[in-house]
Amino acid sequence: MKRYSQQALDNPGRRLFLQVAAIAGGGFAVGFGHFTGTAEAAAASFAPNAFVRIGSDNSVTVIIKHLEMGQGVSTGLPTLVAEELDADWARVRFEAAPADASRYNNLLWGPAQGTGGSTAIANSYDQLRVAGAAARAMLVAAAARQWKVPAAEISVHAGVLAHARSGRKANFGQLATAAAKLPVPAEVQLKDPKDFTLIGRRLPRQDSQAKTDGSAVFTSDVKLPGLLTAVVAHPPLFGATVKGFDASNAEAVQGVVAVVQISSGVAVLASDFWAAKLGRDALAVQWDDSAANKLGSAEITAHYKELAGQSGRVARKEGDAEREFAGASTKLEAEFEFPYLAHAAMEPLNCVVRLGADSCEIWNGEQTQTADQNAVAKLTGLKPEQVKLNMLYAGGSFGRRANPQADYILEAVGIAQALRGSKFAGRPVKLLWTREDDMRAGFYRPLYYHRIRAGLDEKGQPVAWHHRIVGQSIFAGTPLEATVIKDGIDGSSVEGAASLPYRMPALLVDLHSPQVGVPVQWWRSVGSTHTAFSTETFIDELAA
Repeated sequence: MKRYSQQALDNPGRRLFLQVAAIAGGGFAVGFGHFTGTAEAAAASFAPNAFVRIGSDNSVTVIIKHLEMGQGVSTGLPTLVAEELDADWARVRFEAAPADASRYNNLLWGPAQGTGGSTAIANSYDQLRVAGAAARAMLVAAAARQWKVPAAEISVHAGVLAHARSGRKANFGQLATAAAKLPVPAEVQLKDPKDFTLIGRRLPRQDSQAKTDGSAVFTSDVKLPGLLTAVVAHPPLFGATVKGFDASNAEAVQGVVAVVQISSGVAVLASDFWAAKLGRDALAVQWDDSAANKLGSAEITAHYKELAGQSGRVARKEGDAEREFAGASTKLEAEFEFPYLAHAAMEPLNCVVRLGADSCEIWNGEQTQTADQNAVAKLTGLKPEQVKLNMLYAGGSFGRRANPQADYILEAVGIAQALRGSKFAGRPVKLLWTREDDMRAGFYRPLYYHRIRAGLDEKGQPVAWHHRIVGQSIFAGTPLEATVIKDGIDGSSVEGAASLPYRMPALLVDLHSPQVGVPVQWWRSVGSTHTAFSTETFIDELAA
């Protein structure tokens, strides 16, 4: 059985402490806050937000800090708490955490809140189990005090505490208020995995019912008083800008209330989506494409093929691949072309914004809270803490909603800003991208070109492998550039190739990262979306 103290779950330079807070109407909450200073200072700090909340109605609410976009965190994260709490799964619920990196940061990312890189369960596993174990210990302590029996004699099963010798029983809700008055335990014991009753077992998903009956709230479901719906006319070429526009025909469409220019194009606002869409169709925009990207996929691929004939930056080198290849008995070579790919999530991009003089509130399938909060603050001149993010369900993402430029979120905020000074100032705005917008105006998995050469000896065993990759860097120009790009090599471009798992006497992997005016971004599986196919296919060719 593992024993955890709060210090055992430290972040670098920041200690992790339990918090307990009384809940109005009875009940208590237990969670983690990040503090600098002593444990005594942390214990004296009470917070209304926490990871675990137990109500007097016997409900258990788990606050989840990660976006539910179909991968199941709204079930997986509550399971971690419920396991250690020995809760009744039928009474377990979840709520989305607010944007607050001081309490809800991704422990694998440092002082940043967000979801991505398959980190949701990994960074929460011990954190939420400890939260559940601490809440359980406090409930047991409350029962022991009321019943005047040793805590060690009290058992907990499916949300009910029992003392066999005296026959006393109570559920969580009956003990919640008393438990809230007790000190947080300095350390807790976690279950041995062999004793798990929930973790590792199939449970009904927490989001199934709501997604089945339509009660689940996605961004497009948000309704606010005075809400305006916006669609944006984006440039037909990447890098083009608005030279001018004629809004007269758009404004004549019934339901259209305003047409405004923003940094990414021209927005049409209306009382509903269809009116906004028809207004955009009627809009006449003149575009300045003097600085736009005018190369098509064919031209880009042709350029990449030229680069593939030249040595690139070395990502991995073992032995002399050129010499071994020259002396090989059998030589094979293959080229692989991978197109630009849109993320194409089931739910196109969208965002609801209510912008005030000293606040900004946002509703969306929020994936990178800290980065988006800072980006909105910078655009509006507000402080990050004045930007409130409400995390809703997201119908997929595959990385797209974690955009390092916060593009569609800033687009929505920019529209709300453009209304300042008009009679629509302060009205909430719902930005909706159509499927066409999602495919044509977004960020993409880069186009890649691969050339692989290999040589076999007379026994058919590999003696040389040379893999050259050409494609845009997805991390160049982002806040993560210094971390991911080393010696000019974007590690995501060569992952799965530079880490080739097969033994090769001589191996060379090199890379070209040309700059092209097509916006690119990580895509689910990142580099392995192209390297896995190219390496495994070529291994099959060698084997054949």
